[in-house]
Amino acid sequence: MIYLSEFTFPSKDEEHDFFADIKETCYISFYPFGVLSGHSLGEIKFGGITLLYGGNGSGKTTALNVIAEALGLERSTLYNRSSFFEKYIEYCDYRLEKRIPLGSRIITSDDVFDYMLDLRSLNQSIDYKCEDVFEEYTENKYGTDFRLNSMEDFEKLKAINKARRLSKSEYTRRRLVNNVKEHSNGESAFLYFSDKIRENRLYLLDEPENSLSPEKQLDLCSFLEDSARFFGCQFIVSTHSPFLLSMNGAVIYDLDSEKVCRRKWTELPNVRTYYSFFKKYEKEFE
Repeated sequence: MIYLSEFTFPSKDEEHDFFADIKETCYISFYPFGVLSGHSLGEIKFGGITLLYGGNGSGKTTALNVIAEALGLERSTLYNRSSFFEKYIEYCDYRLEKRIPLGSRIITSDDVFDYMLDLRSLNQSIDYKCEDVFEEYTENKYGTDFRLNSMEDFEKLKAINKARRLSKSEYTRRRLVNNVKEHSNGESAFLYFSDKIRENRLYLLDEPENSLSPEKQLDLCSFLEDSARFFGCQFIVSTHSPFLLSMNGAVIYDLDSEKVCRRKWTELPNVRTYYSFFKKYEKEFE
């Protein structure tokens, strides 16, 4: 599904006109002016999955933030912006194939990191409560005879029956949050994407490979491919992961080039570095 078909950033000439009108000299940064034009990034034409490849400082995150701001997409965390961000947006333009659905959003590494911190905090809370539940279990299972005198005692009776029917570990799991501690950081990060991404929406993902193992990155590839192919989603992703860059049918823009251009994933320097490294040790894998 294509919702956003094209996005145009200000040209060097437009930026030059903007700077010519600036009289004040107190500013030390005009961000995001000068970032994307430095790589001659003027226009992006999007597919169902579009990947912005580049290293740190290439401008791929800036491009995502500009697009998200121009489209008014939902977001959870703040991002780096300056007094000139709104003015920069005025120079941008875009074309839609279809109206941007409600619920479309940008998802950043900070969103995923905050989610994992919340889970960690929840795990700590569970640890603190475990001892209380253990005591409750012992009291209900081995305590003195209990008599039901009123409806207020009914919940207590259910707890006693449950304690006498279940093992200590099963009783504790049912009283607390199930399975939270079973997830690693990588599994939690993947769960975040599978939980947040819904059908028929546009998503901007900023380096989603962070915190994901190679295996989980491949799982994410399959999830994104299926979401785009079968569930009406469109994805614009900034990444330098060779696994994500290999996604079927993805349109790839190389922001590390002197002039931004489209490339095959096997042509990208980062991917070639991995290829050369494993090729060097090819015999050790045989």
